[in-house]
Amino acid sequence: MQREFCIGSVPVMSQGEGVRRVGEVEEFKALAHPLRARLLGALREHGPATATELARRFATDTGSTSYHLRKLAQAGFIAEAGDPGHPRARRWQAVHRVNEWSAVDMAATAEGREASAIMRRQQVDILIRDIEAYEAALGSLPAGWIDASGVGDLLVRLTPESVNMLWARFYAHVDELVAQDAADPAARPVSIVVAGLPRLGEAS
Repeated sequence: MQREFCIGSVPVMSQGEGVRRVGEVEEFKALAHPLRARLLGALREHGPATATELARRFATDTGSTSYHLRKLAQAGFIAEAGDPGHPRARRWQAVHRVNEWSAVDMAATAEGREASAIMRRQQVDILIRDIEAYEAALGSLPAGWIDASGVGDLLVRLTPESVNMLWARFYAHVDELVAQDAADPAARPVSIVVAGLPRLGEAS
């Protein structure tokens, strides 16, 4: 089971209702579009916004942004948010905090494999952007954050069952820590990108 928050963002516990299980390939394809994923991530991280506000954030035109927001709404990822202060402005909000899907189900069709590939590469792009931003800010970051931050890689021998156990324990522990730090003023958004892939093409 794979989970993601969304492109370029970090979970905010107050946004959305929890976990959305993406079961259909068409739903996953709607989520895997690069701009839609970033729009959804922004709504989760920063709260409700209009198409104009999101277009300004991502340097896109309002018409295109509106179209992709409607596609996300049709797939059930976002919904209109009432705004008493601006009754004529259509504001959108995220419906769920995170998404999850079955990698096996998505790999069963060519469309699912293509959408999964797009999603994986977007998640790698998150890591690259976050590394570049981190390196640019190193001169001004507090020592505690420099000490806590990092990127690591391991090569270990595990069964598929053990890898799935690792995913389950990892997500459960992250949820525990997010809840623990929810009211701590020292907490700040932290981008976490994880991967677990079999090393292929080498002797076992």
